[in-house]
Amino acid sequence: MMPLHFPAIAIIGPTGVGKTALSLTVAQRFDCEIISVDSMQVYRHMDIGTAKASPAERALVPHHLLDVADPTEEYSVARYLADVAMAVDGIRQRGRMPLLVGGTGLYLRGLKEGLFEMAPCDESIRQGLQDRLQKEGGEALYLELGRIDPPTATRIHPNDTYRLLRGLEIYHSTGLSWSEHLAKGRQAALLPEMLKIGLTWEREKLYQRINLRVGQMVEEGVLAEVQSLLAQGYGPELKSMQAIGYRHMVEFLRGDHDWPETLELLARDTRRYAKRQYTWFRRDKAIHWFEPVQKEEICKLISDYLANLEEADKS
Repeated sequence: MMPLHFPAIAIIGPTGVGKTALSLTVAQRFDCEIISVDSMQVYRHMDIGTAKASPAERALVPHHLLDVADPTEEYSVARYLADVAMAVDGIRQRGRMPLLVGGTGLYLRGLKEGLFEMAPCDESIRQGLQDRLQKEGGEALYLELGRIDPPTATRIHPNDTYRLLRGLEIYHSTGLSWSEHLAKGRQAALLPEMLKIGLTWEREKLYQRINLRVGQMVEEGVLAEVQSLLAQGYGPELKSMQAIGYRHMVEFLRGDHDWPETLELLARDTRRYAKRQYTWFRRDKAIHWFEPVQKEEICKLISDYLANLEEADKS
């Protein structure tokens, strides 16, 4: 009998938390193939700074969505979802399960909820909203959002001016509210059946791991990697080259900072990025949080999840 539910597992969390090691254990135990959920690992020639799985790790478990774009390309969420759709089709044909691993929250949300196509915003609308924010204040605009899109107003903070303006911009550009667009997008979700596992450490432990990761990147040759990219013609103005690690090496090579200061800034900015990732994922109440050392608890959760889906298919 054809199953009604096609499960997927996601292991997510901030940079440096330990996703790769756990993903190999889970993939081997539950016969999975790994799909990267990382907006930088899609780029070719960018291996050390993005902490891609090593050749030995890829030999243990098939990995997908690595090295699928040139550093000069603008790699969109829509393209990512299309690439994942192809990968998932092959994984399921082989009788395996997709295991999503990474820290790019927007990619994960697109897989779980779908993606809606938006008409380009009229720049005059955007500018007009910015002018109104200055003249009327955020409270007046938040009240307007509450009238036209109550679900969005309830899920954002009144002081979150970026999302406040975005919600009004979407409505005035398209005639539909942000929440209506999201509802339409969910109908096209690629992986609506997903168990999400978040990895975390207490702050000092995570920061120690980030410092170690920076040291490991240096030992593995991230500076030489950036020099090679520049020699191949991939300029520092590219979006891919402005990622954490890459822009720091470029700034060092330009003479903006000495080596100790470069490493200090790299560690600092990596910590800040990890904090932003936590902020994004903490809003998702469906994530089950664990420390990476809790492997058996995590595997039991996965086993129970799969057993429940199997029972649902039988009934």
